[in-house]
Amino acid sequence: MRLRRIGIAALLGMLLLTGCTTSAHSGDGLDPNAESSGPGTEQPGPTGEVTVFAGASLSTAFDEIADSFEQQYPGVTVRPIVYDGSSTLVTQLQEGARADVLATADERNMQTLVDSGLAVDPQLFATNTLVVAVPAGNPGDVDSLDDLADAVTVLCAPEVPCGAASTKLLDAAGVKVTPASLEQNVTAVLQKIAAGEADAGLVYATDVIGDDAVESFAPAGADEVVNRYPIVALRDASEAGVAFAEFVRGDEAQQILAKLGFGAP
Repeated sequence: MRLRRIGIAALLGMLLLTGCTTSAHSGDGLDPNAESSGPGTEQPGPTGEVTVFAGASLSTAFDEIADSFEQQYPGVTVRPIVYDGSSTLVTQLQEGARADVLATADERNMQTLVDSGLAVDPQLFATNTLVVAVPAGNPGDVDSLDDLADAVTVLCAPEVPCGAASTKLLDAAGVKVTPASLEQNVTAVLQKIAAGEADAGLVYATDVIGDDAVESFAPAGADEVVNRYPIVALRDASEAGVAFAEFVRGDEAQQILAKLGFGAP
């Protein structure tokens, strides 16, 4: 009788242990109502607003890139992008303006921002070269870089990337130009040419694409003066801002830039 009681007790213990083990392994130990975080689960992207400062020559490209970025990240809104001369944008940031991202049309002005401690590790994303732009019909008969010396010519100011590149191009060609005006961004130069307020000016090749109000030609030596465009997420940039800077260097944005005439970085 004693042995029988021991056997029954042992059997009950085994059954109890088996039930616990089955319960522990049921569903691999996961709450069936819990959200899955395994492979294939959609991860949330960045959210919020992004403030971008960009060189004036990037206006068409960055407007399109911003649209594509918002489509990829529906939780993000790119605020109206601030376009101006790169030197002006850097000065504004140094004086306390708030932005998540800066893209400049040259490395010199970007380095000024880095030296001030507001950003680190900018990355190149595009290149550009200069052309001579004239009003449609070329009323000033400007056919070469030399002709700029006698024409009513508008240039970017020397501190602006297009101005620094223009000075380098003209100096290399030995052409002396007394500009009718010096503008703070390349858009202002193009506007004066399109309005017939000048016979000619130096702008980027990308600026004249699709503009029927102007004609253009690449002067000799232009391929030796290449502007390289860097982009950076500023210190304290939002997660969305960091994502935007990375997006600009990605395939989709690079295709947009190439379509609009920008060269590869």
